[in-house]
Amino acid sequence: MSLHTRFLSRRGTAAALTACAAALATAGVAWSATTTAPATPASKTASAATVTRASASPRACTVHDLYLSMGRKDAAAGSLYWPIRFTNTSTTSCALRGYPGVSVLDTAHRQIGPAATRSGRSYATVTLTPAHSAYAVVRTTNGPVGGPCLRTGTYLRVYPPASYDAVLVPAPWTICSGRFQVGPVNVEGAF
Repeated sequence: MSLHTRFLSRRGTAAALTACAAALATAGVAWSATTTAPATPASKTASAATVTRASASPRACTVHDLYLSMGRKDAAAGSLYWPIRFTNTSTTSCALRGYPGVSVLDTAHRQIGPAATRSGRSYATVTLTPAHSAYAVVRTTNGPVGGPCLRTGTYLRVYPPASYDAVLVPAPWTICSGRFQVGPVNVEGAF
């Protein structure tokens, strides 16, 4: 079968190619068509690639990308707040979104009390470029206000958001009055 397209319009050419493909498929022959776009200047091609990379979402941070440490404790209105710092130590950007999992451990790595509950604050995706940090703040009461305090732990076990791997951070922490909460990861260090 031959196809003469010299006198066909674009619409006619497309219809003829579709008919030809259907005839070949009926005959059991595999067929594919490729089209080529007009050549573009190198500067336009590079520019489009940059836009594509800039609009792409970064990958999720893993424990291998992060160094976790504790910020400075702060007390206010009967509560004790302590920020957990997530620093990107990799060479590429990565993202954190949501709440970390946090629990208190003793020196033998046994959990003390329940894991932290979520504060309920809304959150957004935080993109960490290399060497930059974000925070999630843990909170308990400042002493036995409304209930006893548990024994003081030696570590916080922290699961970054969307991670099944944890990091042990040296942090003497005491859960008091049955209150132990964590806020979402954010750049402001807000609870």
